Amino acid sequence: MEDRDAWRDQALAEFRRNGGQPVSIPVETGNRDFGFTKDVDENRFYAVGSTRSDVTGVVTVVPDADGRPRVGLDYQANAWDRYNWDQDKGVTIGLPRGSDMSIPDGRMARLHTTGIAQEFDMAGSSSVKHYGLGASAPSRDPLPQPDEPGREGDRTDPSREQQEGR
Repeated sequence: MEDRDAWRDQALAEFRRNGGQPVSIPVETGNRDFGFTKDVDENRFYAVGSTRSDVTGVVTVVPDADGRPRVGLDYQANAWDRYNWDQDKGVTIGLPRGSDMSIPDGRMARLHTTGIAQEFDMAGSSSVKHYGLGASAPSRDPLPQPDEPGREGDRTDPSREQQEGR
Protein backbone atom coordinates (compact mmCIF):
# COMPACT_ATOMS: atom_id res chain seq x y z
CA MET A 1 0.00 0.00 0.00
CA GLU A 2 2.72 2.43 0.97
CA ASP A 3 4.72 1.93 -2.22
CA ARG A 4 1.80 2.43 -4.57
CA ASP A 5 0.62 5.57 -2.73
CA ALA A 6 4.14 7.07 -2.92
CA TRP A 7 4.42 6.08 -6.60
CA ARG A 8 1.03 7.69 -7.33
CA ASP A 9 2.02 10.93 -5.58
CA GLN A 10 5.35 11.07 -7.43
CA ALA A 11 3.69 10.48 -10.82
CA LEU A 12 0.97 13.08 -10.16
CA ALA A 13 3.60 15.67 -9.18
CA GLU A 14 5.48 14.98 -12.42
CA PHE A 15 2.22 15.21 -14.40
CA ARG A 16 1.55 18.65 -12.91
CA ARG A 17 5.16 19.79 -13.57
CA ASN A 18 4.71 18.70 -17.21
CA GLY A 19 1.61 20.86 -17.62
CA GLY A 20 -0.80 17.93 -17.73
CA GLN A 21 1.15 15.94 -20.34
CA PRO A 22 1.30 12.13 -20.02
CA VAL A 23 4.12 10.75 -17.84
CA SER A 24 5.54 7.28 -17.18
CA ILE A 25 7.73 6.51 -14.19
CA PRO A 26 9.49 3.15 -13.66
CA VAL A 27 9.05 1.79 -10.13
CA GLU A 28 10.42 -1.08 -8.07
CA THR A 29 9.96 -2.26 -4.50
CA GLY A 30 12.92 -3.32 -2.45
CA ASN A 31 13.82 -7.00 -2.28
CA ARG A 32 11.77 -8.78 0.36
CA ASP A 33 11.70 -12.25 1.85
CA PHE A 34 8.52 -14.21 1.23
CA GLY A 35 7.75 -17.48 2.98
CA PHE A 36 5.07 -19.92 1.90
CA THR A 37 2.88 -21.35 4.63
CA LYS A 38 1.26 -24.78 4.71
CA ASP A 39 -2.24 -23.31 4.98
CA VAL A 40 -1.83 -21.10 1.87
CA ASP A 41 0.13 -23.44 -0.44
CA GLU A 42 1.29 -26.71 1.04
CA ASN A 43 3.14 -27.83 -2.11
CA ARG A 44 5.26 -24.68 -2.30
CA PHE A 45 5.79 -24.73 1.46
CA TYR A 46 7.44 -28.16 1.22
CA ALA A 47 9.10 -27.71 -2.17
CA VAL A 48 10.44 -24.16 -1.89
CA GLY A 49 9.89 -22.80 1.61
CA SER A 50 10.75 -19.18 0.95
CA THR A 51 12.01 -16.85 -1.77
CA ARG A 52 13.29 -13.35 -2.32
CA SER A 53 10.75 -11.19 -4.15
CA ASP A 54 10.06 -7.75 -5.54
CA VAL A 55 7.56 -5.93 -7.71
CA THR A 56 8.61 -3.94 -10.78
CA GLY A 57 6.47 -1.77 -13.00
CA VAL A 58 5.57 1.54 -14.58
CA VAL A 59 3.20 4.17 -13.20
CA THR A 60 1.51 6.22 -15.92
CA VAL A 61 -0.55 9.36 -15.69
CA VAL A 62 -2.63 10.46 -18.68
CA PRO A 63 -5.24 13.19 -18.91
CA ASP A 64 -8.86 12.09 -19.32
CA ALA A 65 -11.22 13.87 -21.76
CA ASP A 66 -11.53 16.80 -19.31
CA GLY A 67 -7.76 17.04 -18.64
CA ARG A 68 -7.95 15.44 -15.18
CA PRO A 69 -5.22 12.90 -14.37
CA ARG A 70 -5.91 9.17 -14.65
CA VAL A 71 -3.22 7.12 -12.86
CA GLY A 72 -2.41 3.47 -13.55
CA LEU A 73 0.20 0.91 -12.62
CA ASP A 74 1.38 -1.90 -14.88
CA TYR A 75 3.43 -4.30 -12.76
CA GLN A 76 4.72 -7.81 -12.30
CA ALA A 77 5.81 -9.78 -9.27
CA ASN A 78 9.21 -11.50 -9.35
CA ALA A 79 10.58 -14.29 -7.15
CA TRP A 80 13.96 -16.03 -7.01
CA ASP A 81 16.04 -18.18 -4.71
CA ARG A 82 18.82 -20.71 -4.65
CA TYR A 83 17.37 -24.12 -3.88
CA ASN A 84 19.77 -25.59 -1.39
CA TRP A 85 19.89 -27.20 2.02
CA ASP A 86 20.89 -25.11 5.01
CA GLN A 87 22.23 -27.04 7.97
CA ASP A 88 20.16 -25.11 10.50
CA LYS A 89 16.78 -25.66 8.82
CA GLY A 90 14.41 -28.54 8.28
CA VAL A 91 10.78 -29.51 7.96
CA THR A 92 8.31 -31.59 9.94
CA ILE A 93 5.70 -33.49 7.95
CA GLY A 94 2.47 -34.60 9.57
CA LEU A 95 1.75 -38.29 9.07
CA PRO A 96 -1.48 -40.26 9.41
CA ARG A 97 -2.68 -41.11 12.92
CA GLY A 98 -1.21 -37.91 14.38
CA SER A 99 2.47 -38.76 14.17
CA ASP A 100 5.14 -36.49 12.62
CA MET A 101 8.37 -37.02 10.72
CA SER A 102 11.15 -34.43 11.02
CA ILE A 103 13.61 -34.09 8.16
CA PRO A 104 16.59 -31.83 8.91
CA ASP A 105 18.09 -30.06 5.87
CA GLY A 106 21.46 -31.56 6.79
CA ARG A 107 20.06 -34.98 5.92
CA MET A 108 18.78 -33.65 2.57
CA ALA A 109 22.19 -32.05 1.92
CA ARG A 110 23.70 -35.54 2.13
CA LEU A 111 21.78 -36.41 -1.08
CA HIS A 112 23.60 -33.54 -2.77
CA THR A 113 27.06 -34.40 -1.47
CA THR A 114 26.67 -38.01 -2.58
CA GLY A 115 25.52 -37.01 -6.08
CA ILE A 116 21.87 -38.09 -5.80
CA ALA A 117 20.48 -34.51 -5.82
CA GLN A 118 21.72 -31.09 -6.84
CA GLU A 119 21.19 -27.47 -5.89
CA PHE A 120 19.65 -25.11 -8.47
CA ASP A 121 18.50 -21.56 -9.09
CA MET A 122 14.79 -20.87 -9.06
CA ALA A 123 13.31 -17.73 -10.67
CA GLY A 124 9.98 -16.61 -12.05
CA SER A 125 7.80 -13.62 -12.82
CA SER A 126 4.07 -13.12 -13.01
CA SER A 127 2.32 -11.89 -16.11
CA VAL A 128 2.00 -8.10 -16.31
CA LYS A 129 -1.05 -6.86 -14.40
CA HIS A 130 -2.78 -3.47 -14.57
CA TYR A 131 -4.08 -1.65 -11.51
CA GLY A 132 -5.87 1.68 -11.60
CA LEU A 133 -4.40 3.96 -8.94
CA GLY A 134 -7.35 6.35 -9.11
CA ALA A 135 -7.98 9.82 -10.46
CA SER A 136 -8.98 12.42 -7.85
CA ALA A 137 -8.38 10.05 -4.92
CA PRO A 138 -6.23 6.93 -4.44
CA SER A 139 -7.90 3.64 -5.35
CA ARG A 140 -8.47 1.09 -2.61
CA ASP A 141 -9.69 -1.62 -4.97
CA PRO A 142 -8.13 -5.04 -4.39
CA LEU A 143 -5.12 -5.93 -6.50
CA PRO A 144 -5.72 -8.30 -9.44
CA GLN A 145 -5.60 -12.00 -8.60
CA PRO A 146 -2.62 -14.02 -9.84
CA ASP A 147 -2.98 -16.12 -12.97
CA GLU A 148 -3.69 -19.78 -12.56
CA PRO A 149 -0.37 -21.64 -12.42
CA GLY A 150 0.70 -23.06 -15.76
CA ARG A 151 2.97 -25.91 -16.62
CA GLU A 152 5.92 -23.74 -17.68
CA GLY A 153 9.23 -24.82 -16.23
CA ASP A 154 8.25 -28.38 -15.45
CA ARG A 155 9.65 -31.48 -17.08
CA THR A 156 7.49 -31.01 -20.20
CA ASP A 157 8.82 -27.47 -20.91
CA PRO A 158 11.52 -27.53 -23.64
CA SER A 159 13.06 -24.25 -22.42
CA ARG A 160 13.70 -25.82 -19.01
CA GLU A 161 16.84 -27.50 -20.34
CA GLN A 162 18.31 -24.08 -21.21
CA GLN A 163 18.61 -23.28 -17.51
CA GLU A 164 20.77 -26.27 -16.65
CA GLY A 165 24.45 -25.78 -16.00
CA ARG A 166 24.19 -22.29 -14.53
